[in-house]
Amino acid sequence: MEIYKDLSSTASQEFEKLLNTQLSKNKIEEGKIVEGKINKITEKFVFLFIDGLKSEPVLDINELKSLGLADKIKIDETIPVLLEKLEDKNGEVIVSASKARKIKGWDILVKAYENNEPIMGKITSKCKGGCIVEHIDTGSLMFLPGSQISDKPLKDISHLMNEPQKFALIKLDKTRGNACVSRREIISSFKKEDKAKIIEKFNVGDIIKGAEVKGYSSFGCFFNVNNEIDVLVHLQEISYSRINHPDEIFNIGEKHDLKVISIDKEKLQIGCSVKQLLPDPFENIENYKIGSQYKVKVVKLMDFGAFCELQPGLTTLLHTSELSWTKKNVSAKKMFKIGDEINCVITEIDLEKRRIAISHRLTTDNPYEQFEKNHPVGSEVEGTVSSKNEYSIFVKIKDLDIDAFLHCNDLTYLNNGEEELAKYKKEDPIKVKVLEIKPAEQKIRVGLKQTQADPFDWFNDKKENDIITVKIISTDNKGLTVRPDGCEMDFIIKKSQIAINAADARTSRFTGGEKVDVAIQELDMKKRKATLSMRLLEEIERKEALDKYGSEGSGKNLPFSSLSEDLKKKEKE
Repeated sequence: MEIYKDLSSTASQEFEKLLNTQLSKNKIEEGKIVEGKINKITEKFVFLFIDGLKSEPVLDINELKSLGLADKIKIDETIPVLLEKLEDKNGEVIVSASKARKIKGWDILVKAYENNEPIMGKITSKCKGGCIVEHIDTGSLMFLPGSQISDKPLKDISHLMNEPQKFALIKLDKTRGNACVSRREIISSFKKEDKAKIIEKFNVGDIIKGAEVKGYSSFGCFFNVNNEIDVLVHLQEISYSRINHPDEIFNIGEKHDLKVISIDKEKLQIGCSVKQLLPDPFENIENYKIGSQYKVKVVKLMDFGAFCELQPGLTTLLHTSELSWTKKNVSAKKMFKIGDEINCVITEIDLEKRRIAISHRLTTDNPYEQFEKNHPVGSEVEGTVSSKNEYSIFVKIKDLDIDAFLHCNDLTYLNNGEEELAKYKKEDPIKVKVLEIKPAEQKIRVGLKQTQADPFDWFNDKKENDIITVKIISTDNKGLTVRPDGCEMDFIIKKSQIAINAADARTSRFTGGEKVDVAIQELDMKKRKATLSMRLLEEIERKEALDKYGSEGSGKNLPFSSLSEDLKKKEKE
């Protein structure tokens, strides 16, 4: 073979020109997919012949096996490959069968995406956020988001794994080489075709019989019609009365007649109404009078009350607070059942808000008004302890289903109210005095200590600055606890009110049990407040002595009259 060392020679230039001509005929260019014929097979490699190339490109045999081309690894078989480089730094041709398949597969996907055509694939594995789908024709891998697997939530998709099925291409990213598919769109497209045919059966004004309540939201209620199609009844089309949520009227599984009021063939939606099956009851609302009693039908029971029907299409709420005069937090579910006919009184009619308020308890006399007539304020009644809390007792009035409120401060004049409260238990009999009645608020306040003699009346014939005798009950650092003779109440004499001289104002001077005289410093019979003071008594006695025997300066000229003051001055010096 002749070797051309001088590339600038005429022969070399002619050879190069001839070679380029041959290459251009075979259109050998980098980045194109060409067919290569297998002409040699070893344990690890497959050698290809590609017309127009100076050398034989080599493929790893494992690459072909991973692409499912093991059956094509035979002499003279052709395999499409991507020509990556005509010549690398080692002078070898670089080709790839996997990249060729991916490019071919991508072209097929692009074409299907542009023509909005479904493709065949199978779910091969799960991944974060969805599944991996393999394109059956090309083996390209695509992503199937979890939300696009089906139009209904699926807990188990094992029945869909490795099953050939159609998918819709919803996103292609050529830069990253990513494809996103949807199984849900294929299912929905079939349903849309069926749904369009079903909608053709209906016309505006048609009456649908026996539609089943399937579900509801804040804006309306969904009904299933003959297990073929779901229709929406908007919140405003449920009732002529004002409602806040469909669950106030309907229960899941109930069946109702509907009237078709709108059909949207583009969105494949049917709008229906319940209330338009009947005339507007508010047009004849003058037939109902506030304060009058009417029979209503219980149609729905809730935790906060019962929804009742005055007439077909006219529904209103009977709130828990209007069920009973005496039972607090009573449940409508325990009092009534659906279908019951009960008496109620209309308390309000609001035409603007299209609302009617009713009350069941007003059908009976107010027991609090009856109690006020029979037991006016100041009278005494008997009862039993029905319940109590940390600061009060509720007394059930005898022969009446009424509870009266008894605060711990109204239990006794003498002891601490909370301590006295602890002595009572449920069902204990008790006799109390009526202190306050509020029939409109269903409140009665009673007192126990008011049935007893008030020990503070002991001060009725007393006045401020009067001197009384008290017995010292106990002492502490703050003062003395004393009890006047003949009185059952205890009073506190503060430390500052024991004596004028601070040195004498010591509680340790007393051990308890002594009787001493004190003066009434303050007395308020309305507030039942009395303040006693030993210091005031000293001041009163000093004032009386001065008035009787002269001024404080008397005797200043006598010998040794100033001795105590002189000694104090000397000690200071």
